[in-house]
Amino acid sequence: MTLSLTDMTFIGHLSVSPLVTWNFIGLGVKQLSLEVGDTVHIQETCDGEGAVVLSAEMPLVKEVTTTLREWGSIWKQLYVANKKRRVVQVQRLMWDLMEWRSQLLSGTLPSDEFKELKQKVTSKIDYGNKILELDLVVRDVNGNMLDPENASVISLFRAHQDATTKINERIKEEQSNVQTGHSVISARIQSSPTHSLYVFVRNFVCRIGEDSELFMSLYDPNKQTIISENYLIRWGSKGFPKDVDMLNNLKVVFTDLGNKDLNREKIYLICQIVRVGRMELKETSTKKCTQGLRRPFGVAVMDISDIIKGKIELLLPNGLFTLFQRLYYQRLPPFLPPGLWVTMKALVGDIVQIRKEYPHLVDRSTVVARKLGFPEIIMPGDIRNDIYLTLWTGDFDKYNKTTQKNMEVIMMVCDEEGKANSICLGAGDRPLNEYRSVIYYQVKQPRWMETFKVAIPLEEMHRSHLRFMFRHRSSQESKDKSEKNFAMAFVHLMKADGTVLQDGLHELVVFKGDSKRMEDVNSYLSQPATRNQGDVPKGGTLSRSSVGGLSVSSRDSFTISTLVCSTKLTQNVGLLGLLKWRTRPELLKENLEKLKLIDGEQVVKFLQDTLDALFTIMMEHSQTDDYDILVFDALIYIIGLIADRKFQHFNTVLEAYIKQHFSATLAYKSVLLPVSNPSSSSPPVCQSHCLSEAASGVAELLFHIDSQTGEVNQQALSIMTHHRGESIDFKCCVWLCSFRLPAYCICLCMWVELDHPEHVLCPSECRDILLPMMLRELSEALKDMGQGPHDDRKNSVELLNNILEVLTCTHTHTHTPTQARMNACINPHIHTHTLSVLLQDFLMETFLLFKELIGKHVYPSDWMAMIMVQNRVFLRAINTYADTMNLKFLNNNDFEVQLWNNYFHLAVAFITQESLQLQHFSPTKRNKILAKYGDMRRLIGFAIRDMWYKLGGNKICFIPGMVGPILEMTLIPEEELRRATIPIFFDMMQCEHKLAAHFQKFENEIILKLDHEVEGGGGDERYMELLETILLECAVEHPLLRPEVEHFVDLVKGLLVRLLDYRTVMSDDSRNNRMSCTVNLLNFYKDINREGMYIRYLYKLRDLHMAVENYTEAAYTLLLHSRLLKWSEDQCSPQFEVRSCQTQRQQKENLYETIIGYFDKGKVRSRVGYLDSKQQARFYENIMTILRPKPDYFAVGYYGQGYPPFLRNKVFIHRGKEYERREDFQNQLMSQFPSAVRLNITTMPGDDVRLSPLQYIQCFTVQPVLEIPSRLKSKPVPDQIINFYKSNYVQRFHYSRPVRKGPVDPSNEFVSMWIERTTFTTVYKLPGILRWFEATDMKHVSTTISPLENAIETMQSTNDKILTLINQYQADDALPINPLSMLLNGIVDPAVMGGFAKYEKVRVRPHTHKHTNTLFYRLPLLVTDDLRPFHERMEECFKHMRKKVEKEYGVRELVRERVKSKEERRVFV
Repeated sequence: MTLSLTDMTFIGHLSVSPLVTWNFIGLGVKQLSLEVGDTVHIQETCDGEGAVVLSAEMPLVKEVTTTLREWGSIWKQLYVANKKRRVVQVQRLMWDLMEWRSQLLSGTLPSDEFKELKQKVTSKIDYGNKILELDLVVRDVNGNMLDPENASVISLFRAHQDATTKINERIKEEQSNVQTGHSVISARIQSSPTHSLYVFVRNFVCRIGEDSELFMSLYDPNKQTIISENYLIRWGSKGFPKDVDMLNNLKVVFTDLGNKDLNREKIYLICQIVRVGRMELKETSTKKCTQGLRRPFGVAVMDISDIIKGKIELLLPNGLFTLFQRLYYQRLPPFLPPGLWVTMKALVGDIVQIRKEYPHLVDRSTVVARKLGFPEIIMPGDIRNDIYLTLWTGDFDKYNKTTQKNMEVIMMVCDEEGKANSICLGAGDRPLNEYRSVIYYQVKQPRWMETFKVAIPLEEMHRSHLRFMFRHRSSQESKDKSEKNFAMAFVHLMKADGTVLQDGLHELVVFKGDSKRMEDVNSYLSQPATRNQGDVPKGGTLSRSSVGGLSVSSRDSFTISTLVCSTKLTQNVGLLGLLKWRTRPELLKENLEKLKLIDGEQVVKFLQDTLDALFTIMMEHSQTDDYDILVFDALIYIIGLIADRKFQHFNTVLEAYIKQHFSATLAYKSVLLPVSNPSSSSPPVCQSHCLSEAASGVAELLFHIDSQTGEVNQQALSIMTHHRGESIDFKCCVWLCSFRLPAYCICLCMWVELDHPEHVLCPSECRDILLPMMLRELSEALKDMGQGPHDDRKNSVELLNNILEVLTCTHTHTHTPTQARMNACINPHIHTHTLSVLLQDFLMETFLLFKELIGKHVYPSDWMAMIMVQNRVFLRAINTYADTMNLKFLNNNDFEVQLWNNYFHLAVAFITQESLQLQHFSPTKRNKILAKYGDMRRLIGFAIRDMWYKLGGNKICFIPGMVGPILEMTLIPEEELRRATIPIFFDMMQCEHKLAAHFQKFENEIILKLDHEVEGGGGDERYMELLETILLECAVEHPLLRPEVEHFVDLVKGLLVRLLDYRTVMSDDSRNNRMSCTVNLLNFYKDINREGMYIRYLYKLRDLHMAVENYTEAAYTLLLHSRLLKWSEDQCSPQFEVRSCQTQRQQKENLYETIIGYFDKGKVRSRVGYLDSKQQARFYENIMTILRPKPDYFAVGYYGQGYPPFLRNKVFIHRGKEYERREDFQNQLMSQFPSAVRLNITTMPGDDVRLSPLQYIQCFTVQPVLEIPSRLKSKPVPDQIINFYKSNYVQRFHYSRPVRKGPVDPSNEFVSMWIERTTFTTVYKLPGILRWFEATDMKHVSTTISPLENAIETMQSTNDKILTLINQYQADDALPINPLSMLLNGIVDPAVMGGFAKYEKVRVRPHTHKHTNTLFYRLPLLVTDDLRPFHERMEECFKHMRKKVEKEYGVRELVRERVKSKEERRVFV
């Protein structure tokens, strides 16, 4: 039981348990009788004397309860709709909520666990509402539902934004727990700026016989570039790693990958295999071979695009690389093919993050292979100084050798004193003193494409260079020892201007000379290292004395590629000058000005060093302002650059710098200088295309300074006090005020003092100085908002939002002096703006603006709270403006039609908007809206009614223009609203009738609009009843107008009945029902002479026919349109469909062409004779030669009250399709009405069936009755045409049912077999615009046929069949004769069913003799030699039959029929 505790007296003891523990007899009015064991649910409690009723449940528990009820209803609907996946998902959500609700009700949770559970519950509710497309729930910081009454409009909007963002993030988290696929992984990967790929090498199987090196890296096949460093594995000749400790621990993480890398079309994981040992594996020479040579062996490749994007995950050791051998390998057993086994997984985050999140995969022993190049985000503290060198290619002459050299390149990092231990072949390998390249056997132009890393300490960079030695290697050890270095090349790592070596290809100068001389750094360092320096031509030489005994080789070339990844060394001279500004202080101003010309990618790479340099300049020049403006402009440029979408990921870098590395506390003076002295520099903010973001970045610096020194507020106050009364640059003001940060000293100190007076950081005078200036400048800016930049518009509106949010603060009920001063400042600006234009123009523009906002759906559909607040504001404004219009613009002299028209259209748009249609909402949502906001439709509807009646004589100005909007309003399914607004229609009739003695315009408009509105979903049977009742009641007091009103009501009622039927079946699967309702409507519009609507539905019917290939019916439909057109040059009406035709003649000809095509496809070519066309010859040939199947006709009765009115208790004749059987037709019919009961009788059912609430279907085959057209009667007509008319252009149909009368003779059943024949007559002939028409006679007039008449009809039918076959055989000798011979044999010599004796008893012999004799006169024309015996047998039987007939019935004279010639048969209509 449920107990509402409102001013209730409690007697006895109620325990914490909901069970009653004591019996109690309720004697008072507000007392309950309870027994032990009863359950009492306390729904509400009363506070004090009953003034306040509170819910006994916690708000969260109440929310969960309401949510479960709402979800439960939806869950049942999903189950009925067979949405299994969603049913299971919602069921799990409800289970979770029910379990958590029990925990909340227990009251035993600690505070920390309660907060955690509350967070889980609210997140689950929000997630469920989102997937079920319910309204968004806006919450405060504590997770409680936010009441719109206690929040400003702007804060409510921001709360919706924040809630949407949180819910979207929560959905991703929930989906990761619900879904089993990897689409969520992929979504998470795409949302992160940094990615990594974890690879675990399980095994490498390939019998090489020597040690090998495996170089694994990421590769882009489209750009043919390597993406990452190499991961080097040194593999032993015995089949396991050389370092045994690395066994089962070969793990690597390819990190620093960004979203651009994931967006590559394809990414491969490649493994280059280098053999270390002899020159050739197959060498069998007894001489000792050279060892330690690096030789290419093979490569393994795998497409990992889906893996790295998170679509596939290989966590099991089943990822197999197929190994492609480049040169040679020994055959392996078939059970162990060569391959490289790895497992891999895409990880999200950088190396620090993934070590925290995936400690089971990535530990300290996991090798890190970084990206070749910088990551998309370079965090402060991430210091790199790596140079990636790629041996590209070389071209070496063989000189005095007979074969090409086996070239080996030896590279070393050298300084003035010797070698540096700085070369790394790949991640996971130890540094080397020198690098030796792969050797290609006797190749003139080797192409190595080997990449390795050179890591040199920063302080050693300017002293270091790279030296390359070239040496020929022999396969025999004895010869190889004698080989010496024959050439060398080198390159400087640093240029003379202090920049590092440029990225890209470098063609080095190859020097030749003594090997010892080449190792002396003094012999070559002074010479040009690359050919692009311009000092050494391709074939130039240098004297030995000038180069220390070395000469430039003109026949050799060598090319390398470099990529510098350094956060300390730059390749840009301008940026280097700024970073090292102390070395050339005289160029500081120039370097600051050049900063904006530097490529943004270079700036963000050195973001920390650049910012350190700028703030150091500020600090060291704090006593002067020589560089403040330049430094400020540089800061704005950098922060605006980061705000650009291209570098948006560096926002996190900037935030990390401000929080962790910034220390220039005196920089606030330089930052605030542009505000205090705007004329000293062009507005810095306008130079950045990302105004708000740049401002926020500089503001973050100010807040950090303020947190350390507390001096920013004082400096800001002094600036504003100094400029009291002056016009500070508006863009600077917007920059300072366009962001919402809780401690900012200039703008938001207004907010701080109003809402949090205990946290005031500056005096209130700041507001008094700033607010008038801001409003003055803002007012001017808003006037030109349409022409301004997007950022200026955005920030102006944001600043206005902040001001209005403070002015409209609802947290306090008293107005402080500060609020009064602010209102005084802002109201004059609004008042001035209002008076600057006419009030009429203001109202008209406001109405148009409101209507546009309502129609555009400014907010998402699930922001119901925000939408309803907006509607409440609109309603209040519309009512206020209505009062103004009544005062200012109602008199005839001041009456403005357009203004009132805009008002009515706005009000109707408001009342008909989707967000106010409560009938479409769930009961829970509807009750919430009614409880909080009421039904706004009724309020605005009553206002529209009152405004209409105040118009007086001006009402006629809005007829018929306002008929449609008022109709749309009255169709809203709200009883009181309909009763209040439907009388407006009668008032419109009166107005027009007084002026024109009729209301034809009103009638035409309401018929036109009613068709559109009802088809769109408006109106119901209740509306039809109210419309009829109210209009007739209004007409009672006006006798002269009453007949016309009654006629109008009958007209509209008939239209509504048909429109409602049409709308009902449009969502039905039965296309036949849609066609029937469409025909009902077009016939209705034809009867009331609405040609435009009639044609509209004609083409709708045509489209329905074409969808199912009913070409004949589509042709008849268009034929109705063609009959409305004349053979004249009059212009077409605009509602006609064929827009390209200007005159009616053109359109009629085009329609006829289309109709002819449809008739041809429908094989109803005889109908074309009525049309004026040149294609008659072709159609006549098709008529005479092409077989046209005869369709069957079926009578279908729909009995019972379960059918719609247009089918109920009616019989229709359906025209079947070609070769369609009755069983197939009946099954298709039953599929349209699956709940219908099939009747097995062919007679009309009784009232018990006709009045039953069920559905019954009756279906049987009927025979069309031939009706030869009058123009063909008494004329020789070909059989093909007669046969066509037997099943086409028919309107009468017979159904014959055998009955028994009198005693039954077992020996002759024909004597007592009578036929009861029922005739059906349809409304129109078939075929027509439908494949079925209603049978007009529901009584089924029956005719009884005697056995004699039945026998005569049977013989006539048989003779007609024989005659048809004879005509066919005469026209085509190739046809088989068997059908005719069998038919004749069955008649002349019957051997079944008693033969002629049975028919003699019904006296049919003379009739048979006559027709059989006539046929036999034409049979000799068909006899051939092979049929001669059969013919003779038939003649003998015939003579015997004739002799018997003449003996029994006498001799009769027969007239021979003349055989028609082909010319006589040729009749075409």
